[in-house]
Amino acid sequence: MTDFSGDGIHLDATELIALKPRCNALSLPMHSPAASSLAGAYRSRFRGRGVDFVESRNYLPGDDIRNMDWRVTARTGRPHTKIFQEERERPVLVAVDISQSLYFGTRSKLKSVAAGQLAAAVAWASVRRGDRIGAFLFTSDNHRELRPTGGRRGAMRVIQGLVDWLDPDKPHPGFKPLSASLERIRHAVRPGSLVLIISDFFNLDEQCHRHLSRLRQHNDVIGCQVMDPAEEFLPAGRFPISDGENSAMLDTFEELSRRKFDQMSSQHGEIPKRMFQRHKCGWMVLKTTDDPVEVLGRELRLLIGRGA
Repeated sequence: MTDFSGDGIHLDATELIALKPRCNALSLPMHSPAASSLAGAYRSRFRGRGVDFVESRNYLPGDDIRNMDWRVTARTGRPHTKIFQEERERPVLVAVDISQSLYFGTRSKLKSVAAGQLAAAVAWASVRRGDRIGAFLFTSDNHRELRPTGGRRGAMRVIQGLVDWLDPDKPHPGFKPLSASLERIRHAVRPGSLVLIISDFFNLDEQCHRHLSRLRQHNDVIGCQVMDPAEEFLPAGRFPISDGENSAMLDTFEELSRRKFDQMSSQHGEIPKRMFQRHKCGWMVLKTTDDPVEVLGRELRLLIGRGA
């Protein structure tokens, strides 16, 4: 496990850059190898301008107008576009949900730092495999989209964006349901992408089902839940707690309080996991005490073994 030398509160660009050599062996999920080594790292089963026609589907914003299927459009009365199978670089996007609850940690670092390290590891693994890397960074009141770019330049853009936005000194108060972020991702991402959604999923809501299902139709999706050990287990004691606006005292000496906490903790881990698995998405958990590169390597090997 790498000993990160930062303060555990702020992301350090130098440390994120230093992750690069350790990420060279990481293998992001892919469906099948490319037929030619000159055409990219894999053969896409998603939309593109290639030579093998696959099917027609409803037109989505951002689709190339040159791929319109005018016969199906005329027959159904709804715009349709042709899908081709092609060999090309794949866009990989890390979608980091920067909620206030990420700025929490009881061990070596905040969840926000762990999330940033995981996203940076994905960026380096992507460019190492010849994919293009981009990011969606969401707060309660704003968002930033970094278009997928190849090579070291793409990874560095993502790292700089993470350092700028995952800053506890620039809080973003308020609450924004995750479904709002998923909807924006779904409309902006190009079909055929690999999308990793990094969040603690405290802002999960029922509308996420609809957007996650549609996002998964034309993309590979992996949910990455970031957790602090204290969110799974609290020793007996009296602990001050706050949501940034309101404060209270949690007394885990009381059996009723412990049961309620244990129930809440179990639901917090199981509900998003079941949601992602229901829509045939990958799933992994990163704790603030974990090494993000080790967790990513282990979990990706499991996902690839399952045919993710």
